[in-house]
Amino acid sequence: MGSAADRTENAPGEPVDTAPQGGPGVAKVLLAAPRGFCAGVEMAIKALAWMVRAFEAPVYCYHEIVHNQIVVRRFEDLGVVFVDDIADVPPGRPIMLSAHGSAPEVVQAARDTGGFVVDAVCPLVTKVHHEVKTRAAKGYDIVYVGHEGHEEAVGTMAVAPRAIHRVESIEEVEALPALETPVALLAQTTLSHRDWADVAEATRERFPETWMPGRSDLCFATTNRQTALLEIASRCDAVVVIGSANSSNTRALEKLALEAGSPRVLRINSAGELPRDLRGTVGVTAGASAPEELVLSVIEALSPTEGVEEVRVTDEEEYFPPPRSLRELLGAIDVVGSVGLGADPTAIPPVNDRKRGASQVLAELA
Repeated sequence: MGSAADRTENAPGEPVDTAPQGGPGVAKVLLAAPRGFCAGVEMAIKALAWMVRAFEAPVYCYHEIVHNQIVVRRFEDLGVVFVDDIADVPPGRPIMLSAHGSAPEVVQAARDTGGFVVDAVCPLVTKVHHEVKTRAAKGYDIVYVGHEGHEEAVGTMAVAPRAIHRVESIEEVEALPALETPVALLAQTTLSHRDWADVAEATRERFPETWMPGRSDLCFATTNRQTALLEIASRCDAVVVIGSANSSNTRALEKLALEAGSPRVLRINSAGELPRDLRGTVGVTAGASAPEELVLSVIEALSPTEGVEEVRVTDEEEYFPPPRSLRELLGAIDVVGSVGLGADPTAIPPVNDRKRGASQVLAELA
């Protein structure tokens, strides 16, 4: 198992060493695929980019749009203000709600400000919210597997707070009260399969009649990234996981690489955090909130003498269109302009964005 020193992260305010990394010691890079942005993150980033281009600053966003420092800072540089309380948003200002999903009262509070509101919640999270609401209405107690304090978990639990019990370990399942009503088992979408499986099994053993959805709550993109990592981990002298510390799926990749037996695992925010002593074959992957530009800069810094081998386990063709309210706004602007909404019709990119990746959009904004 990698030591704490192998998990690199700069403390707040600590300068990042941006000197050239890697060097002749790195022979080869095994690049996991899929990696990086998932469909939900793609949708959310492109939606916020439209808002930045369409409205005068500041544009407000409830919570970080996605859990990645580079992405958040880039939007901050463009005039986006991230808040943790809708009360901090001045009346009438445009608001984006993050991809992690928001509590119903937060959505209503945003609408009550009188500004234009775009809810960029991932459709997979919306599915879980719907399952919580439906099962609670039918009288179920809900056992929800999720990380304490994670924004997705907080928003999901707020859908039916009196019916839901959050757990993330077998011990917490055992500590649940005796539940006499029917039990439903749901999950935070960004959990690793390993984190989910043991807790799910313990829940079903304790409550044998537990209801589960026909389709897993676990995000397909999260699962794909973990499968790709497992394909390369055993072949590597070290594995580099790119992504922020508050990204649940990124930390799941880090944990998975350690459990798979990789002798050294590093989670980094950027290429500047790479150590200089990497040798041999280095595996590289990225969490679902990390842009491809970070992956490319890490590979450049590693400078493998024998090149890069991409190891692909599947192709992802899923596409989530922009939130409906944003599509309607942009369509209306195309026809009659943005009367009363404060938007600039000359600054808005085409609505059909399927072939334009979020990484490209971020680069253009920079």
